Amino acid sequence: METKSINTLQNLKLLTKNHYENFPVSSFLIPANYRKDIAIVYWFARTADDLADEGNVSDEKRLNSLNEFEIEFNKSLNEKSHIPEFTVLSQTIKSKNLNPDLFNSLLSAFKQDVLKKRYNNFNEVLDYCKRSANPVGRILLHMFNIIDKDAIIGSDKICTALQLTNFYQDTKIDFEKGRIYYPKSEMEMFSVTEKMFEINEINPNIKALVKHNVHRAQNLFDEGKNLLEYLSGRFKYEIKWTIAGGEKILDKIRKQDYDVFSNRPKLNKIDFIMLLVKNIY
Repeated sequence: METKSINTLQNLKLLTKNHYENFPVSSFLIPANYRKDIAIVYWFARTADDLADEGNVSDEKRLNSLNEFEIEFNKSLNEKSHIPEFTVLSQTIKSKNLNPDLFNSLLSAFKQDVLKKRYNNFNEVLDYCKRSANPVGRILLHMFNIIDKDAIIGSDKICTALQLTNFYQDTKIDFEKGRIYYPKSEMEMFSVTEKMFEINEINPNIKALVKHNVHRAQNLFDEGKNLLEYLSGRFKYEIKWTIAGGEKILDKIRKQDYDVFSNRPKLNKIDFIMLLVKNIY
């Protein structure tokens, strides 16, 4: 078991090295006895997301890979998987009494990414966030024995805000992959067409659309910060750091005058350090 734990943490380091994230993953702020559990949850989410998103393969192959991943996950719950990472994950789920449905919700969102490329309205986007992001926050809360209803509501808002922030940050990248997460109804409201995305046109209409969405994401961050009242110790600092990272991306978009085509806003090492100092010390 110890060898598997070490290998899992090593796999996490490789994943985080090869994947830029807006937030610290299992950083030094997380108590050591939680790092393996958080690492394996990250492995699950990151691996499934990559199956849905990375590489140059057909949608059919992506779905097949995700289905195989899901089958292996469910096998692991019954101690029938021979894949080390799934074995460690199933042990974490059992030892922390986590709800497997939260993991299946993540998988349903990743499958949706393969099949659904457009969203008619913001409620559809929220439904996606409910399954693609919110389960991660709930898993973490459960790990730390935080079950207060208001804490869960706050966590959902923060996770949704982080997911939305990633959409706006990756506007150009997502379109190149065939996806638009801005709702059709709001694109119509601001007279924005898909052709503008195709030619990376920056005009007042696009800027107004992005501004509208950035403002809403910021409101979700603000509304969800009551979550911090239910946290303590280093875990609280980790979440504060995470929230600050998301807000910093929104701030960078504002400073770019809502131009999400010319330059992808991202956090650099200095940003991470400054946010750490500001929110921890």
